Amino acid sequence: MIRALLIAAAILAPVQAVAQAARDNLPVPRFVSLRSEEVNLRTGPGVRYPVEWVFVRRQMPVEIVQEFENWRRVRDREGTEGWVHQSMLTGRRTAVVLGDSGTLVELKRRAEAAAPGLARVEAGVIANLIECQGDWCRVEAGGFRGWLERTHIWGVYAQETLK
Repeated sequence: MIRALLIAAAILAPVQAVAQAARDNLPVPRFVSLRSEEVNLRTGPGVRYPVEWVFVRRQMPVEIVQEFENWRRVRDREGTEGWVHQSMLTGRRTAVVLGDSGTLVELKRRAEAAAPGLARVEAGVIANLIECQGDWCRVEAGGFRGWLERTHIWGVYAQETLK
């Protein structure tokens, strides 16, 4: 009898996780950001799994690629994947400016290639996403608000619209 209950529980656990995600109406995959300066990336969904990596950048965008109960399998911009507890994530949207170290990307006053520049943002900077339309995203970085071409950032999907 106990064995049958354990087998039933093992079969139903993934179904319950899928039901929870469906109840929340949150798509997978989706982008979120790290809530803390230090977030443990585990090999599996639970504290019994070893820590494989530690993220050390608060507000860094990550992509949720899988869910299981209160655990989220995430991927960073370099492709590193692992499990984190949902409490270490926030729905606040951020993006990382792409490019080689030392590369500067021009933040524009308007969502146009010919628009005047407002500031230059260094590759690796984390910017707050405000909105995205077409090929451009409005961001806030270093106290400046302006537009970056979507191809210069990681943390938003190619066809995603944010308002």
